[in-house]
Amino acid sequence: MDENESTTTEITRRTVIETGTTALLLTTLPRGALAAGPLDNTGPPPPLATVELQINGRSHSLTLDPRTTLLDALREHLALTGSKKGCDHGQCGACTVLIDGRRINSCLTLAVMHDGQSITTIEGLAEGDNLHPLQAAFVEHDGFQCGYCTSGQICSAVGMLAESRRGMPSYVTEDLAQSRPALTDAEIRERMSGNICRCAAYPNIVAAIKQAAGTPT
Repeated sequence: MDENESTTTEITRRTVIETGTTALLLTTLPRGALAAGPLDNTGPPPPLATVELQINGRSHSLTLDPRTTLLDALREHLALTGSKKGCDHGQCGACTVLIDGRRINSCLTLAVMHDGQSITTIEGLAEGDNLHPLQAAFVEHDGFQCGYCTSGQICSAVGMLAESRRGMPSYVTEDLAQSRPALTDAEIRERMSGNICRCAAYPNIVAAIKQAAGTPT
């Protein structure tokens, strides 16, 4: 086989592979994706929406782009910057707030979805100069270093303890017949696994939560 024949064979083989890959993609893509074409962002924005947010016991009426996340509504429109924007993809938990007592990642939900619901942020946990028991425990046990995750950690812990009191099990709960699983280190770590601490202050965070829950450390 001379040099010209080798080159021809190589090009032919590559062409076959490329053609086959393209055909495979075309047969696996949803029909709607093929018909939709490229994304068109040139159209007009959606009409603004009015939402009434009940935050930390106060009512706030906002007119927002309906695509505004709850996190951005809190931070950019109400200057409640205690809830942090970390990953903005629901992976770090720094933006955790409480909706009707249940913890939620505020970066993953739209503000307009929570019209009239009770929202609690880190700013609403203390009563005047009196810290929430979890806030006091975090201070006592040095449960933070840079502090960026702390507001989300504390809000998540408040929601987690409420879940525990209701008898909700976790992935590591050994006895599902228990009315209220014991908050062991393993239970707390599992239940708080959605909140990441880049400084790795996890042992102190666990100790603070156990103290606030009335569990011996």
